[in-house]
Order: sequence, then C-alpha cells, then structure tokens
Amino acid sequence: MISLKSKVEIAEMREAGRIVALAHQALREMIRPGVTTAALNARADEIIRGHGAIPTFLGYPHTGKNDFPASICTSINEVLVHGIPSQRRWLEAGDIISIDVGATYHGWVGDSAWTYAVGEIDPVSRRLMEATEGALWAGIAAARAGSRLGDISAAVEAYVTARKFAVVREYTGHGVGRKMHEDPQLLNYVPRGAGRGLRLQAGMTLALEPMVNVGTWRTRTLADGWTVVTSDGKRSAHFEHSIAITEDGPLVLTLL
Repeated sequence: MISLKSKVEIAEMREAGRIVALAHQALREMIRPGVTTAALNARADEIIRGHGAIPTFLGYPHTGKNDFPASICTSINEVLVHGIPSQRRWLEAGDIISIDVGATYHGWVGDSAWTYAVGEIDPVSRRLMEATEGALWAGIAAARAGSRLGDISAAVEAYVTARKFAVVREYTGHGVGRKMHEDPQLLNYVPRGAGRGLRLQAGMTLALEPMVNVGTWRTRTLADGWTVVTSDGKRSAHFEHSIAITEDGPLVLTLL
C-alpha cells in the first residue's frame, strides 16, 4: 500500500533528510587511511542523536538473524551493502567505501548512501563511482508526477550500461516514510517484458539507490546474515537519496 505524504509531512521528512546529510558531511571529513569503520559509526550516531533523531538502522530486524548492530552501514570495496562497522576494520589508501545513513526524526525516516574514495583510487573505481552517482541523478530526473515507476528504472539502467558496468538486480530502491522500507519496490533495471509500471503521483516519497558492480551483477551474503558482497569479488558502488515527488518536480530530501 502506497502512502501519499502531505506538504507538512514532506517538510518533516526534509528535516530527517537534513540530519542524514549532516552526518554524511561529518563522515566525509573523517575519511582517510587508518580510520576505523567503528569510529565512523560512533560519529554518525553522535550527530544523529545530537539533532533529536534516532539511528534508523540500529536494531533493524532481520528474519532469522540478529538485528543490525550499528547505526550506519560501512561497505568497503567488494561489499555491496549492509557492511557492519568494526574496530578491526580500518580504511586503507585506495579503498572505496559506501556509507549508508538513516535517521528517524519525529517518526519520519531519512535515508541516504554515498560512496567515498580513500585517498587516490584506481581509474576503474573512479569511473564506477561516477557512473553510479550519475545513474542516481538520472533516476531522480525521471521521477516526475505523471511518469511511471519504470521510467526511473530505465533511466538508471541505461546510464549504467552505457558505461559498461553492471546494475545489481537483487537489491532495490523503495518507498520511504514512517518506515524505512515502504511500497513501492523500485528496481534499478527493467525486467524483460515488464511494462512501465505504477504511475508516479505528487506526495510519493522514494529512496532511489543504484548499486553498481564492476563485474557481474550477482551477489552473495556472508555468514553474519547482513554483509552482501559481489559474487566475483570485484568492486561495487552505492549512491542513494530520499526524494519526494511534487507537482514541480522531484525534491531531494537528503541534502543540506
């Protein structure tokens, strides 16, 4: 069931998104070789709580596995999503790290992920990051009232495939609002034979999050039940913004 948000509710979500953006701003400044992912997690938790919100990810339930144990996800190199921060995992020069941040403010969720370079990175990783961020913005540009959900998927897929990378199929974007994962599911590719899908309406709020791999689109989950890696061990990038569909076009909620 899709929930349309009022202008007042979108304003509340905008504040949740601003808090997420503040966390990203602080974490971006911390990224350098030798910093642990646990230190990034502690700083994000401090910022989220310091602005009157709570970390959405902490304690997030997993069917049959332990609840998520941290306030952010830190996914390095071949880790696609849901990487768990650790005192034993520190950043190294040449790494790329996706940091996914969620904050719940007055019951509304902001959700955004960004991939960062640790020092100088190789040209393929740089192109991967550029392709994934570009795909996010292409998807956002297609998210207009009166268009279809599949138009977003097609825009993302076309941007990525034109740059010779692979769009992940096993994980998707989603609706966002009172819960982190709401309807509708938002694919980053168009399945063969699929139509254009649901018509977009003003008041819809979506989390667009292209996940893009250097090699195969296939993934696997590690024994902890959370950490998802590329099945071939090659690198992955992940960019995400929460947006609202408005009569005047897409409104990005997770920016300062």
